[in-house]
Amino acid sequence: MGGHSRNEVEEAFIHYWRTGAVGEDWEAWADLFTDDAVYIEHVLGSLRGRDQIKSWIVQIMAAYPELYTVYEWHAIDGDRVIFYMQNRRDNPEPGGPPFDFPGVSILHYAGDGKWDCEEDFWALPAAQKAQAAYIEARGKHDPEHSIKMTRQNWPDSPDWARGPAQGPRAR
Repeated sequence: MGGHSRNEVEEAFIHYWRTGAVGEDWEAWADLFTDDAVYIEHVLGSLRGRDQIKSWIVQIMAAYPELYTVYEWHAIDGDRVIFYMQNRRDNPEPGGPPFDFPGVSILHYAGDGKWDCEEDFWALPAAQKAQAAYIEARGKHDPEHSIKMTRQNWPDSPDWARGPAQGPRAR
């Protein structure tokens, strides 16, 4: 059991999701971590502290502007939030299905709207396959697609997990 109410943890998670996955304000998202937070990224490595997390997330998301995160579900267990999502790229081929690869993350809530730990798991072979398919489709249909930051395939619900059809920094 956690030290914070379920409502507080739920509200903090929705704010976390809306700031990062929906709003794509990665600097503000990183500010939702404590100064000494630990971020364990099982494919890309571990980070310590908000400053390291911020530097890393801003850089990695800038490198993949076509990639966005689509909510599937979450569960709260005390101060932990476990969530499942799709890492998604819209298809440059008109009417084509998006390119997804799944991920699961575990967050630990520290209070006052801050997180002190995140651990990410994602399917590396599926990520590589999705990226290769996207690059091939982009070459055939729209070489400029990634900088357009299309966001055409949000979940139907909940409302807080849906963003605009174009990313906030789209050109």
